[in-house]
Amino acid sequence: MTVPSLFHFTFLLREVQTPSWRPWILRKQQFSLPRVPSLQAAGKKDSFNLLGLTEGELKEQFVRGDGPGGQATNKTNNCVVLKHIPSGIVVKCHQTRSVEQNRKIAREILQQKVDLFYKGEDSDVFKEKKASEKKKQEKKRRAKENLERKRHFKEMQQSDKK
Repeated sequence: MTVPSLFHFTFLLREVQTPSWRPWILRKQQFSLPRVPSLQAAGKKDSFNLLGLTEGELKEQFVRGDGPGGQATNKTNNCVVLKHIPSGIVVKCHQTRSVEQNRKIAREILQQKVDLFYKGEDSDVFKEKKASEKKKQEKKRRAKENLERKRHFKEMQQSDKK
């Protein structure tokens, strides 16, 4: 293949593979999602009664993500920045490589933060966080007591040997 024909070949490839993703993204921005339940992980409750978000209250942007991942991360705009206009709360989500999954996760996180912002200590999210914090402190306290018992037991054994 000569050099001019190689350039012509790449030009033809460019014509054939023109991506039409931009109109798809623009259509997705106007897509209205129903009320999203809270994060549904194994063992988590989804019985939170969170405040609903409407698409009119949200401003969504797609930006380049940061962090590890090299070229795959630096070249794609799959990081979602979601802003709740009335409260001014901003959420940035870049947990997966998929834009759609990041949009969903960002909405779930934003919904929880907005609920916490408006309801305060009456929020189910706040109560869940406090309960898990209390559980963690209790576990830490029990571990400390157990360690103290082991030390005491070792001291008793050493004093019996003497």
